Amino acid sequence: MFTRDVRFEGFSVESWIRFLDLWRPRADGDREKSRAHGGLFVVREAGKIRKILHLDRGRLPLAKDLPDDPAALAERFRASWVLSWENGALEELMERFGARLRRDDELGNQILIFLGAFRELVAEGSVTFWPQRLAGVPIPSEETTVKALDAVVADGHCILLGLFEHGELYTAVCARRRNKGFDLLAGPEALRPSMGLLSGDFRRDYRHLISAAEKLHGPLSFGCFAEVGTFRTLQVDPEPGAWSRAVAVRDIVLSPVPTAVGVAVGIDAVRVAAEGVRTFTAKYDTFGLFDLAFREAKKRLEGALDDRDVAAILGFEPMSVLRLLLRRE
Repeated sequence: MFTRDVRFEGFSVESWIRFLDLWRPRADGDREKSRAHGGLFVVREAGKIRKILHLDRGRLPLAKDLPDDPAALAERFRASWVLSWENGALEELMERFGARLRRDDELGNQILIFLGAFRELVAEGSVTFWPQRLAGVPIPSEETTVKALDAVVADGHCILLGLFEHGELYTAVCARRRNKGFDLLAGPEALRPSMGLLSGDFRRDYRHLISAAEKLHGPLSFGCFAEVGTFRTLQVDPEPGAWSRAVAVRDIVLSPVPTAVGVAVGIDAVRVAAEGVRTFTAKYDTFGLFDLAFREAKKRLEGALDDRDVAAILGFEPMSVLRLLLRRE
């Protein structure tokens, strides 16, 4: 989703590490210490394992009793994921990828084409990947991703993420859209001097961050602001309505809010309310009339807003996909 002339600016080493660390898969507490680490590459030929490479431990010796199941291999060698392929499958992957590329494809579309070819080989059995966290999640087309972008950020406008800790700006990233992608990814270093003195409460200080970003990079279409600890928790929180509750109590501040994001937060709140009604009426509504009426109202709301709901456009919920990628059980 980046243009060919994309610029990265305004990052120090520390702020860049902080930003990347936000998207690092992690588990909670003791589970993080005890879980398996490192990936496993397995090369097969005629159905038999020929090579095994562990990212942390290097090449591993072969044994006669090696299991064929990727999950069993991961358990045996203490790996968090396994990528296994038949000899020649990677060459086939690159052949399919190269045959489908066009000269004017942006980076984002190149990634989508590559993932489509990869998923084909997985379906054919020549490539095996475990765990398949995103099994069943559709790969959107370029037209779909552009439509989703249109719903969130206008051409020439920016989206801004600002995270605070102990009253100070922890990290921030501002991405400016140009045509089908982003031509600028800017960090917090240029924004801090323009923010002035902070109050120590991000619910007031985010306005200074917005002002600095718009002055330096352009008008804002969407902004998300929070304490870094709250943001980390919500990234992997599986409870329905977690984001809408955080927005309601201003643990997360969204400003400005494009219609597509507002719809997503609203539908999330409707889902939570529906669960509450279902729990309540299960005891008192013998014939399920209230539950039926509530579900019908929810269905009509979602149907009326499908063209402005990012999840409806993409065919999946982006935050659910993010949670699957980051949460480690």
